[in-house]
Amino acid sequence: MKRPFSNNPARPTSPESSPPCSPHIFPHDDDDKEMLQVQRGSDELLSQTGAVSNGSVMSPAPNHADNNNDAKKVKLDTKNPGAPSRVIHIRNIPNEVTEAEIVHLGIPFGKVTNVLVLKGKNQAFLEMSDEVCATTMVNYFTNCTAQLRGRAVYVQFSNHKELKTDQTHSNAQNPSAQAALQAAQALVNQTDTQGGPNTVLRVIVEHMIYPVTLDVLYQIFSRVGKVLKIVTFTKNNTFQALIQYPDVVTAQAAKMTLDGQNIYNACCTLRIEYSKLSNLNVKYNNDKSRDYTNPNLPTGDPALDSALAIGGAPGVLASPFAAMHGLSSPLTAAYGASPAGGMPFTGMPLAGVTPTAAALGAAGIRLPGQPSPNCVLLVSNLNEEMVTPDALFTLFGVYGDVQRVKILFNKKDNALVQMSEPHQTQLAISHLDKMKTWGKQIRVTLSKHQTVQLPKEGQPDAGLTKDYSNSPLHRFKKPGSKNYQNIYPPSATLHLSNIPPTVDEEQIKEAFTHAGASVKAFKFFPKDRKMALIQLGSVEEAIAALIKMHNFQLSDSSHLRVSFSKSTI
Repeated sequence: MKRPFSNNPARPTSPESSPPCSPHIFPHDDDDKEMLQVQRGSDELLSQTGAVSNGSVMSPAPNHADNNNDAKKVKLDTKNPGAPSRVIHIRNIPNEVTEAEIVHLGIPFGKVTNVLVLKGKNQAFLEMSDEVCATTMVNYFTNCTAQLRGRAVYVQFSNHKELKTDQTHSNAQNPSAQAALQAAQALVNQTDTQGGPNTVLRVIVEHMIYPVTLDVLYQIFSRVGKVLKIVTFTKNNTFQALIQYPDVVTAQAAKMTLDGQNIYNACCTLRIEYSKLSNLNVKYNNDKSRDYTNPNLPTGDPALDSALAIGGAPGVLASPFAAMHGLSSPLTAAYGASPAGGMPFTGMPLAGVTPTAAALGAAGIRLPGQPSPNCVLLVSNLNEEMVTPDALFTLFGVYGDVQRVKILFNKKDNALVQMSEPHQTQLAISHLDKMKTWGKQIRVTLSKHQTVQLPKEGQPDAGLTKDYSNSPLHRFKKPGSKNYQNIYPPSATLHLSNIPPTVDEEQIKEAFTHAGASVKAFKFFPKDRKMALIQLGSVEEAIAALIKMHNFQLSDSSHLRVSFSKSTI
């Protein structure tokens, strides 16, 4: 839960002087037309002739004396002009730049204790906690040009040793500055426990209802800055990625901007922290990993690599899943709509963005006249002796509401499965394709068919086609069902629910053993005995047990509910 910003003074003396708040969301008051002006006697700070910035001599800034009427007065103590100072002077900033963006420039180098933006003069001041941090920042931007909203800005030491605001005109009267400073403090406190800023980010995707691919991540994170490398993997049944940027400033910007954002509406939430790795070693360019600095890496697939070698077409391969998934993300749509070509620093990407038809379809919303996307899956390499329509209904029902199932009469190791929504087909593909089921590795792809046809009346079907449109066992028929938040890949641990109080551990274990599963561990939920976890010998055993035991009758009025769990016992 994000904490509201307090009305503490804007110049904290220590990280504890202001309450922590969400580091990735900054309020942005575009209607604040008040121009900031330095107090009389200190105007020379804003037009220092001969001031060196990034090795260049800066020209004097124009005098904006007309801003004095509604100016904020700032006291600047002058000592040893030209010497290193913990106050940083930033010039040539765009008019619309916020305090948050100025603060973000300094965060990778240490604690930021104060900020002042002089919009009328296109300049700003950033006070660091000590001269060491300030010197590191100035040295860094001497070799690497700083940019704000696409414009080069110039970073140099200020002639002033301290940035003070009097009580009447303090940053407490400026919510944007106050929020930026509080967020900076919260971020420093957070990185103290996680490790300092780094060029490599660790990204965890929570509540992954829709598939998230490497290409989707690249599209989102490259809007913040140049992405060098991406490696994706699954850990603890959670999709994760490591993303490397060329410098800590860009990585910092990505973390601040994207942490806590949803890729799709109300799901696929990005949780971002700094990785302990400082460099990614990518061996293959494929749908799991990519080195954008080296397009000639092999794919790891001998057939594809040999085809590329013969065809003479080296380069980064597009993800084989990109066209198939085809789900538009509101987050990527927001990037395209941003005037700066990037995420607004407010961290509110969906405001004012018109989602695409595909994005609406991903959220289960149909536009009038919009063609219905394909909801039919082709499941192949099935075990003919084990497969039944009911078995496929139960297995695929973990990832969506199955409407119809048809096992092909002339090729019984193939079946068509029709889901109720197109995004449910994507879930099934991402979680069940290549899973070993009944001793065979099944394949799950989109079918060319738009619907599964029921047999005509009187036509023999041998029970190979069934309609489940009115089944009471659908998991997702209620809009916004909580089941969407508990969708996980097949795992050896199953989540059991709807257990009556009259049934004990031994009865449940005996039922699973009778179904052919080897039970390794069992545990009731401590606060809710209606639920339990049961760990089986393998993922394949768990798939078979889920098919047999979901809706298993435990008592006269209770039927067991079974799903895959992200936990282990």
